[in-house]
Amino acid sequence: MKNGFRQSMAWLHTWSGLLVGWILFAVFATGTATYFRNEISQYMRPELQASEQSLERTAQLTFATLQRIGAGSPTWFIGMPDERDPGVTVFYRRQGSTQRRFDFATLDPATGEPVEARGTRGGEFFYRFHFELHMQPLWGRWIVSFCAMMMLVAIISGIITHRRIFADFFTFRPGKAAGRSWLDAHNAFAVLALPYHLMITYTGLITLMLMTMPWGAQVVYKGDTRAFFNEAIGAMPAPRPARQAAPLADPGPMVAAALREWGSIGRITVNLPGDAHALVQVSRGDGDRLSANPQTMVFNGVTGAHISTTPMESAAAATRGVTYGLHQGRFARPVMRALFFLSGLAGCAMVATGLVLWAAKIRQKQTARKRRTFGLWLVDSLNVGAVAGLPFAMAAFFHANRLLPLHIEDRQEWEVKVFFAAWVLTLVHAMFRRIGRAWIEVFALAAIAALALPLVNFATTGRHLGVSLLRGDVVMAGMDLGFVFLGLLFAAIARKLWLRDKAPAPVRKSRVPRPAASAPAEVEPA
Repeated sequence: MKNGFRQSMAWLHTWSGLLVGWILFAVFATGTATYFRNEISQYMRPELQASEQSLERTAQLTFATLQRIGAGSPTWFIGMPDERDPGVTVFYRRQGSTQRRFDFATLDPATGEPVEARGTRGGEFFYRFHFELHMQPLWGRWIVSFCAMMMLVAIISGIITHRRIFADFFTFRPGKAAGRSWLDAHNAFAVLALPYHLMITYTGLITLMLMTMPWGAQVVYKGDTRAFFNEAIGAMPAPRPARQAAPLADPGPMVAAALREWGSIGRITVNLPGDAHALVQVSRGDGDRLSANPQTMVFNGVTGAHISTTPMESAAAATRGVTYGLHQGRFARPVMRALFFLSGLAGCAMVATGLVLWAAKIRQKQTARKRRTFGLWLVDSLNVGAVAGLPFAMAAFFHANRLLPLHIEDRQEWEVKVFFAAWVLTLVHAMFRRIGRAWIEVFALAAIAALALPLVNFATTGRHLGVSLLRGDVVMAGMDLGFVFLGLLFAAIARKLWLRDKAPAPVRKSRVPRPAASAPAEVEPA
């Protein structure tokens, strides 16, 4: 604090953002893609078609199929189709399986039979990556929690540092030396969606609070975590098996009752199917409400009798549900979802310009001293790999979905391997190229990869842009057009960097230093 409060906040802002900036960019980018998780999953399984089948009939067909392929499983989880996801997704455990993880299948809602769709993780991969980093869940979530805490520190310290925060939003001076243009861009992107940045960072921390700060619930509930969840989010305790066989009741009337109550359903959970103590929980869909807390109707799985409906939430539970809902954005209709997506892109740009700004300032100092340190080389390489390389890797993920053989074993894992291989390739490329050329080349690769996706889709599926536009296939057409938009954006960035790289270095005018008694210099945060 010896340099004054605002100067100390500027130092804190710089280092809290830099040290975790690369992970934050990845979290922001994949989290932003998650706003269209269902659409991405649908795009990556073009074999699935929407059905006009009623949800009651779909539930009956699904139960019949699960009684055949999931007999003996202690629980069935059924994701029902909706306007954003036409397939029925089921999770079950095969009889006699010793593995803890559940098997997964996609069913045709019109027939209830498994669909011969290509193996893919779809949008679920980006969703999981943005808070687990494709690591062991516990380690990944701890790392993301720490980075989110640093992000909140960076945002608050940045607000304190900016004396002219709103004036900076309207200030952009392109072509300036010493990182001034990068600073203006960083300020503009930060202020443009500042409420969103605060909301998404804070609510992200809230979603993981029971892992990072579990002490309150442990003390109040005396270590009984299940009791806490039962009261906080209305989760029901699992029934005890009767170990007496009994057939399941018809799920059609259960689904009809839930539709009369809510107008939509999202999931069906069957506990102990085939047992006399079986329970069926029908959960409300979350596309038409802000709270992410589950609302369920519970039925006796053998008689079909209605047992209970989720009671009115307490204020604390409602607060938790709304916080989760705000972060996930599942309630958002298309226009709101698009605004969330653009705000997420602004967050990516804010993090990216902050990373580049730090490197530009250090490079200017080291150029004056005619030396370049290992630290700057490493930061430059990581910047290129994270900021330009990740979009290329995400595009490669979609290319793998279209180009890998359909029946290759563990196909979904090969898609992930292609993603990471492409990402690592850009990092290695940046390490052995002049940094200015590396930026241009990797962004150009990302542009080519994104623009090529509609062409690859045209060559490999029957739901390409020419067909989807005529049929009003909003998801497939929207995804292809989105790839074109992103490809043109990356191409524009590559061209701008190429023109800047070709231009001669500006001649800096010498400035007469101001006397010590003049007004203090403006603090420039990273």
